[in-house]
Amino acid sequence: MTNTKSKKSFVTINLTLFFLTFQISSCTGQVKEKPIKTTTKNGVNYKTINSKQSTIFPQIHTNLNGMVREFVRTMYQDTKGNYWFGSNGNGIIRYDGQTLEQITIEEVNPYMRVIEIVEDKTGNVWFGTSEGLIKYDGTRFTRFSKKDGLQGKDEEIWGLIVDKSGIIWVGATGGVSHFNGEKFIPFSLPDSMVENPQHMLSNKLVFKIIEDKSGTIWLATDGNGIFKYSKGKFAHLTNKNGLTDNNTSDILEDKQGNIWIGTFYGGTSKFDGTTFTNFTKDGIIKGVETVGFYEDRKANIWFTAENVGVYKYDGKNFTLYTTENGLTSNLVLSIFEDNKGQLWFGTWQGICIFDGEKFVNAKYKEPWTK
Repeated sequence: MTNTKSKKSFVTINLTLFFLTFQISSCTGQVKEKPIKTTTKNGVNYKTINSKQSTIFPQIHTNLNGMVREFVRTMYQDTKGNYWFGSNGNGIIRYDGQTLEQITIEEVNPYMRVIEIVEDKTGNVWFGTSEGLIKYDGTRFTRFSKKDGLQGKDEEIWGLIVDKSGIIWVGATGGVSHFNGEKFIPFSLPDSMVENPQHMLSNKLVFKIIEDKSGTIWLATDGNGIFKYSKGKFAHLTNKNGLTDNNTSDILEDKQGNIWIGTFYGGTSKFDGTTFTNFTKDGIIKGVETVGFYEDRKANIWFTAENVGVYKYDGKNFTLYTTENGLTSNLVLSIFEDNKGQLWFGTWQGICIFDGEKFVNAKYKEPWTK
């Protein structure tokens, strides 16, 4: 990667590079999948694959039985214990306790990107994808797209939450919507715009949406800072009032109520409701592009810094983990803790699990990933 202003963000890696690499590998016939079992139920194909396909970078650790060519962008474990893996070009992969399966849905591109996974109060699992919003009700997958009112020229969804009242917030390239289970209802952000915005994908896109303990909605935009929304009123956080960088990449509220903010060009900061503390500008941590924020059950804050590694903050100190500690790569795309307390890390070169001291190949901890 070159300087921060000209580099392609690994968060927006769905752009030209990966379209090209996918086309090249497909045209040359390097991607070969040999399904052991294919079953169809309710219009959904479940394929169990036991083969290795060509990958852009050597997969040092497991890539889920060869199902993932590039990387796992997001991971989730639902209330029933199912593991869900959202890939960057190989669709949805699920482990249900018995079988690791790659799911293809009728009339949906099987090579879609899966960017976000959430679950609602009734147990429906929702997927924000490059092909729109997908719902899994435990039996059937249903896709919602532009025909249902999703905004924008394409159907790619980045931000996705279910708030405390059950409203589904959707941040797509065409803007923010509420989803009532049948159609998308546009939710307009204020027209205020920062000086010289540097949008990466869309001036209407929200990369990340969260709801804090007080019920305030935070929307991290593509190049226009952060909007806070509460009781019909907005506040706009930008570099004019303390935000480190208007190009926000990620946002997280910790158990103490602090808001952690990752950016593309300004590193990591923490907002306590009054003051921004920028750990990157203060020289405490390295890496100007940070993302993947996650708080584990011990209240440690984890996040990744591009080309630097993974940081853990224990409330007092930051610890940096790199390839020297067993990471396959210092480019990490996703962080997740399962019901066992295991921490998973989706990297460019396979999936690692942290054992408390070092990072090991996930297949050594979970035999089904071999």
